[in-house]
Amino acid sequence: MVTRLILVLGDQLTPSLSALQAAGKGDVVVMAEVGAEASYAPHHPQKIALFFAAMRKFADEIRALGYRVAYTELDDPENTHTIVGEIIRYAAQYGAGAVMCTQAGDHRLRAQLDACPIPVTTLPDTRFICTEPEFAAWAAGKKQLRMEYFYREMRRKTGLLMQGDQPFGGRWNFDAENRKPAAPDMLRPRPPRFAPDAQTAQVIDLVRNRFNHFGSLDSFGWAVTRSDALAALDHFITHALPRFGAEQDAMLAGDPFLSHALISPYLNLGLLLPLEVCQRAEAALHTGAAPIEAVEGFIRQIIGWREYMRGIYLLHGPEYLARNALGATAALPAVYWGGPSKMACMGAAVGQTQAHAYAHHIQRLMVTGNFALLAGVAPDAVHEWYLSVYIDALEWVCAPNVLGMSQFADGGVIASKPYISSGAYINRMSDYCRGCTYDVAAKTGERACPFNSLYWHFLHRHRDRFARNARMGQMYRVWDNMAADHRDQVLRDGDALLAKLAAGEVV
Repeated sequence: MVTRLILVLGDQLTPSLSALQAAGKGDVVVMAEVGAEASYAPHHPQKIALFFAAMRKFADEIRALGYRVAYTELDDPENTHTIVGEIIRYAAQYGAGAVMCTQAGDHRLRAQLDACPIPVTTLPDTRFICTEPEFAAWAAGKKQLRMEYFYREMRRKTGLLMQGDQPFGGRWNFDAENRKPAAPDMLRPRPPRFAPDAQTAQVIDLVRNRFNHFGSLDSFGWAVTRSDALAALDHFITHALPRFGAEQDAMLAGDPFLSHALISPYLNLGLLLPLEVCQRAEAALHTGAAPIEAVEGFIRQIIGWREYMRGIYLLHGPEYLARNALGATAALPAVYWGGPSKMACMGAAVGQTQAHAYAHHIQRLMVTGNFALLAGVAPDAVHEWYLSVYIDALEWVCAPNVLGMSQFADGGVIASKPYISSGAYINRMSDYCRGCTYDVAAKTGERACPFNSLYWHFLHRHRDRFARNARMGQMYRVWDNMAADHRDQVLRDGDALLAKLAAGEVV
């Protein structure tokens, strides 16, 4: 007889997981590949394959550490295809009367486990730097929550990039030295690719045969073990971190990766831990291997944005997912699912997403996200797309990034203004516009970049909300100073573009 089942979810692949550390000799660890988790959104096939392959590797790893593991593969004929169903099945098989697990990251899974007929004890997820109660205490009483101040608290808590009580280098933020355009460079190192072994190849075949979702499996080369994830981190620290800061916002049509780390899926699955990753980057600074602007910018993304987004998601609860502050209702254009587009930037961002399940944060924010926001696409549709297509998309990190930062659907909880731009920003930060059907310099007419008229159309239709925003007043003054006939033409062009999108026409 077994006293307890120890549930380990697919994004909890860490031997130091609180539930595993609390397991007793008579407990059985339960892991399951279930259809409900693979299909609650139409996940990119590479994402599903990464989860299942990494889960199988992790089950083997903890078996070798002495844990007794009950593992359900997707095609097991006894599979109930839900997490709770597998708990019930294994509880009956082993005679267990209780379940223990580390707290799930998503509200969706928390609700399912709360409704489980077998008592479930949850333990805190100690892999994050900021605890859930700690974030709630930090947020209490504040009219506005700003990541920059939270980030400083995390710097103080961890000691990262600190000299006593002061920031290393005399400043908290070195963005002024970052965010430059990138030039094509044949010498730029590419992130490592890990050839699938027989077990992973079996998973890839399973996913290919089972799921007809948007995305290709052909380029799958993600790390599925901690050792390979550490190798990916080593490669980034040695070869790409020195250029990361300068290139973090740049976009090149022929280079989907630039100097980005591509370790976010490993952090989200638990193969890497945030503090160890940041400590490696800090060590590169102190040995002179990477400049402070690169190291600070990288660390901020992890202990700043990543931890902050989780805190916001947990603080605001499940209702956050339904927010739509701007009343957007348009359907998601077909280009997002691989349909044709005359916009080179959209074609590039969606194309690499389809091929690699990856696009970096500026492609997500200022190309696909910017276009959806300007076009008035319903935020829940935008969120489902991001949750589906990216290798690192889990609800707790995806929802606040998409609904809050990208689509302003939360009305300003995360961002003090919408992240929108005309084509000029994309032209400045990329080489996309050189090969585009549209003319980024044209302000009106059929050849004008759609971002140009849609940008001003957005500002016009949301004037009541944003005209008094201190960060947007200058743009409204520019709009008001345009000739009236030019403004009218811009609005007509915007109306025509929105009508084409609504009719499913190629833009």
